[in-house]
Amino acid sequence: MTRILTVFGTRPEAIKLAPLVTALQAEPSVQHTTCVTAQHREMLDQVLATFKITPEIDLNVMKPNQALADVTSAVLSGVCDAVERVKPDWLIVQGDTTTAFAGALAAFYNKVRVAHVEAGLRTGNLYSPWPEEANRRLVSQLTTIHFAPTRAAADNLLREGTDPSSICVTGNTVVDALQWVDHRLSADADFSRQSHEPFKVIDRSKKLILVTGHRRENFDGGLARVCQALARIAERPDVEVVYPLHLNPNVRAAALSTLGNRPNVHLMEPLHYAPFVALMRMSHFILTDSGGIQEEAPSLGKPVLVTRETTERPEAIAAGNAKLIGTSIAEIVAGATDLLDDPGVYSRMSRVANPFGDGKASQRIIERLLR
Repeated sequence: MTRILTVFGTRPEAIKLAPLVTALQAEPSVQHTTCVTAQHREMLDQVLATFKITPEIDLNVMKPNQALADVTSAVLSGVCDAVERVKPDWLIVQGDTTTAFAGALAAFYNKVRVAHVEAGLRTGNLYSPWPEEANRRLVSQLTTIHFAPTRAAADNLLREGTDPSSICVTGNTVVDALQWVDHRLSADADFSRQSHEPFKVIDRSKKLILVTGHRRENFDGGLARVCQALARIAERPDVEVVYPLHLNPNVRAAALSTLGNRPNVHLMEPLHYAPFVALMRMSHFILTDSGGIQEEAPSLGKPVLVTRETTERPEAIAAGNAKLIGTSIAEIVAGATDLLDDPGVYSRMSRVANPFGDGKASQRIIERLLR
């Protein structure tokens, strides 16, 4: 039996690893253990419930107003204990979170091989996104197998001198997750009805703009400008804005102070993954600083305006599905206006073509781990 310990803690990690965890649990030659750090407690639990995953180890590290150093040390200590208990042959981490970095470091301290899912993403700017760019670079130094989602990500690793034999291009597991939920929404009437339940208040005759925002790099004024731009856009009578709010107090304060009393702006609590996919399907376009949404939206043909100065997912920009607009009020309003009023712009950005994968990434990862 190959012993595999998978460690994750945030909502995006859980979504992207859920298809892999489910497949590993069903693999007869694998003894699999799931360890969650609960870096995002409530939002993590929503994803676990959607995919029916029950972690064997729950570190529950988060406390109010923790500094990054506190989170890092708590995850490092907790995962070290988990490694000593499970004695895995492989430890899997995903992406660029503090959980991913500290989990990989815990594996290194215990001389356990690290498999990095979604390896090789780079912006070239150590402080953008912060701290994610540093986390992903540090994880790469501790990794035995790099599961790159795209050829471009693999090329980033090669330029840094990574052994080519340690790189495996798989596609992104988020496409696996999205396809699973998208299929259920189409095939299961009860599942679809429950997933659409939160959106009865939305006027479906109008164009729906879906908004998300949570990046630390935007806490110092960026989120406030995004909300001011949304207030201007919401003056139009033909739009509805839906903004599921991250639980971080910085995000909620910026949104509530600027958008809290507008009848066509719906500020919602964080959504389970299936309702969120349903909301993406309903949307006209998406305004976001999320990396995962940049990867998901092309499969649904939804244009994405990215409220960041840099992106480690240039494939969506190159394919024309996404546009990098930063947090300038004028740029956000202009980008939204183009998608609302110019059919040519909308048509070019809404083609269904996903450069990030075909839904078979988890299968490729398992085949390489067990080779």
